[in-house]
Amino acid sequence: MPRYLIRANYTLEGLQGLLKEGGTGRQKAIETLASKLGGHLVSLDYAFGDDDVYAICELPDDETAAAVSLRLTASGAVNMKTIKLLSPEQIDAATQQELEYRKPGA
Repeated sequence: MPRYLIRANYTLEGLQGLLKEGGTGRQKAIETLASKLGGHLVSLDYAFGDDDVYAICELPDDETAAAVSLRLTASGAVNMKTIKLLSPEQIDAATQQELEYRKPGA
């Protein structure tokens, strides 16, 4: 199943909800959401720095990941970026692809 890295930042409204529910409350909500979509939450971590939350989810497909991103962002509680992750085996398959490429100026 495809894996996605979600980088999220809480808005003021989202931070107020986090203070009310706590980190484990939000983790359970994300686990439930992913499960209902046919996937699951692999990991969830809170962080200092540029992003408040890092989550890795397995979801059925890119369309489902896009739906999650759209709905969560539209909630007004978070701003997020979703990054599709590739496995080492997928990179192995990519390195076996034969293609011709001419670099600029060559």
